[in-house]
Amino acid sequence: MKLSILTIFPEMIENFLGESIIKRARDKGMIEVSAVNIRDFSQDKHNRVDDYPFGGDLGMLFKHEPVIRAFDSLTKEGEEKPFCIMMSPKGVPFTQKVANELAKKDNICIICGHYEGIDERVNETICDLELSLGDFVLTGGELAAAVMSDAILRLVPGVLAEDDSSLQETHQGELLEYPQYTRPAETKYGKVPDVLLSGHHKNINAYRREQSLMATLAKREDLFLQTEFTKEDIKYLTHIKTILEEGIKQYDYNQTESKLKKSGK
Repeated sequence: MKLSILTIFPEMIENFLGESIIKRARDKGMIEVSAVNIRDFSQDKHNRVDDYPFGGDLGMLFKHEPVIRAFDSLTKEGEEKPFCIMMSPKGVPFTQKVANELAKKDNICIICGHYEGIDERVNETICDLELSLGDFVLTGGELAAAVMSDAILRLVPGVLAEDDSSLQETHQGELLEYPQYTRPAETKYGKVPDVLLSGHHKNINAYRREQSLMATLAKREDLFLQTEFTKEDIKYLTHIKTILEEGIKQYDYNQTESKLKKSGK
């Protein structure tokens, strides 16, 4: 995948995407990431890219011409233009589902706004999609673009050491991810649940799915209500109801499975 980010602060982008997993993927040639300085495409002697908006509103706007010239520089004549995204608080909310779709594209350009926004002619001329990280306003689009880029690029095949790991993460499916633990198994701060130490993969998977259901119900009811439950999930939900009613914090999964079989549920 090729990803280009148009910005007046290229160092911010390079600093963020020049580390960790993304850096390793770039070094191996799995992905190509570049930060393009919009000021390089200004025809003003002071390299200005902003001006006052018509109508007397407050603040400054990006001029459309430097942005469009920067975008046009990404492709040679006859080549297909990148899929163009503009970061904007007015945009469609960015979600894991959107990240999955964008990760399938070969060439993406993200435009980072600043000041009070960008001349609407950029949106009308080259923009394919406006995206927002949420219902809040940032000083510029760089942080949002960096976060969004990370979410997309890590889904490109080969970027993660274990591609399947991304499929089990929170928001990759309908439910929040189950809690995880590492060594040591027991300290003064708590103990790892026995089921995770048992080596019984069926029980471990049952525990993780049940914990995901519980976490989603407790923290994100909106996601819980959108979930399509399996027959196994119904069993887990019945068990969760029992736990909540009886106030049980520790339970035996072998015993639970046996009870479910006897009850015929």
